[in-house]
Amino acid sequence: MQAVILVAGKSTRTYPLTLTRPKPLLPIAGHTIIEYLLEQLIGIVEEVVLVVGYRREMIEQHLGTKWKNLKISYSEQREQMGTGHAVLQAEPFINDRFIAMNGDDIYDRQDIAQLLNFKYAALVRYEEDPSQFGVFHVDQNNRVLNLIEKPKQFVGNLTNIGCYLFDRSIFEIIRNTPLSERGEIEITSSLLTLANQTDVFTQPIQGFWLSNGFPWELLASQEFFMKRMTDAAIQGHVEQNVHLHGIVSIGENTIVKSGAYIEGPVVIGKNCTIGPNCYIRGCTSIGDNCTIGHSVEIKNSIIMADTKICHLSYVGDSVVGQGVNLGAGCITANVRHDGKNVLSLVKGKLFDTKMKKLGAIIADGVKTGANTTFYPGRKIWPGRQTQIGQIVKHDIMEE
Repeated sequence: MQAVILVAGKSTRTYPLTLTRPKPLLPIAGHTIIEYLLEQLIGIVEEVVLVVGYRREMIEQHLGTKWKNLKISYSEQREQMGTGHAVLQAEPFINDRFIAMNGDDIYDRQDIAQLLNFKYAALVRYEEDPSQFGVFHVDQNNRVLNLIEKPKQFVGNLTNIGCYLFDRSIFEIIRNTPLSERGEIEITSSLLTLANQTDVFTQPIQGFWLSNGFPWELLASQEFFMKRMTDAAIQGHVEQNVHLHGIVSIGENTIVKSGAYIEGPVVIGKNCTIGPNCYIRGCTSIGDNCTIGHSVEIKNSIIMADTKICHLSYVGDSVVGQGVNLGAGCITANVRHDGKNVLSLVKGKLFDTKMKKLGAIIADGVKTGANTTFYPGRKIWPGRQTQIGQIVKHDIMEE
């Protein structure tokens, strides 16, 4: 059995984090999204074909041609012409049946395995309010009758989550699929054509499905995996008068200085310096080669590699990119005074994150002046800087 994973897109909804890397390489609890997805495929498939495009060299360098016991092959989608067109790029590698899936979502192994009980099938998720999703209209046997994108009238609660079982017959269907209103070849249109020719079934998921379509969803995915951690691993040096509670993982050559208080689950990478007298709170991951200064507090955040957070700073419910320097006294405010959900700008429009607590989204290479303060949900683009004492009320983007 083979799997095709679609990882070619630019992922503009996760800007500014994906301006410098493809979304599948964004880290969650010390591992990348694509690694979590590949882990779920072990024992189900022998080969994975990655359909690459945007910053393909980074993915190929990270994974190589073998990941654990999975053979990894690559096919390039040179033009972004839709999900159907992306699947078509894998045709030269496919022998017979294969699983096709999005590369930014993480599916549960048990649900992926259930697809193999059918000839053609799609995973679906029950949504109480399905109006903002692609919704399958099915018969009493869960056989696909139609698939409607964001239906204005109720047709059912089974929503599409982008994981399918096909065989080579789908390629000819894709070649004959007309372009959508967006000018793309949609895999959902090809699936509907297949369903008009033969039986295609939906399989409701029983396990997890983690969407990472927006930057803040990375925090929810990280919390999910961290709360499943069972083993602590202390490979670095922990000085006296350090307090570790819960599940805490500390990488090789990392020094945790006196007075640090760490409440797991927490993952700290290699070659880091933590403290003294800092407070690292639950569901936080800190990448390799990071420095966390005196009296810094970090809570429920992703801190990527090679980043320095200087003394007296607070980082809460935030995503901080690689090679960032947060000056002393930097504050990421994470709660609105009116108690409403935090809003964040996505592709020029304010978006309701559905989160009561959300700090800053800080891209790679950012440098902030001392005492910079971020309003909740604000973003700063790669390599940008702030002045001493600056209050970031609006996203800081390209000049």
